[in-house]
Amino acid sequence: MHSTVQGHVVMNLVVSNELSFRIVVDLEYDPVDPYAIRLTFHLPGDAPVTWVFARELLLDGISGPAGEGDVHIHPVGEELSEVCIMLRSPEGDALLRASSPPLIAFLAGTDRLVPMGEERTGGDLDAQLALILSPGPR
Repeated sequence: MHSTVQGHVVMNLVVSNELSFRIVVDLEYDPVDPYAIRLTFHLPGDAPVTWVFARELLLDGISGPAGEGDVHIHPVGEELSEVCIMLRSPEGDALLRASSPPLIAFLAGTDRLVPMGEERTGGDLDAQLALILSPGPR
C-alpha cells in the first residue's frame, strides 16, 4: 500500500468577463507517478474531466507565468493570491481561476510525500540499491 495526496478546491470556470461558474476540482498526487498531478473537474451535466500535468508546472505557475503547449498557469495580481489556469485541447479552451492557498497546501502535501527534486530516489530504488550492494551470493 502506498499513500497519495488528495484535495478539493473550488475554481471558477471563466466563460467571459461577466460570467463564470464555480466548479469543484479534485486534486490528486500519487508517488507512483511522482512528477505528475491530476486535476479532475466536475462540470454540471457532464462526466468528470481529468487533466494530468507536471507538479512543478503548478508550483512555478503560482509565482510566475509557466507552461507550454496545452497548460499555462500564471498568478493574478501582485499579491499572488489567485492563479489562472488555461487548458487547451482540440475540443476547446478552458480558463479557470483559483485561490492560491489551497493549491499551495496541496503542493506542500505532495512535497512531504516526495520532496521536489527527489522524485528519482523513491523507496523502490533504495531497496533495489540495498539489494545490489548487500554482501552474499548473487
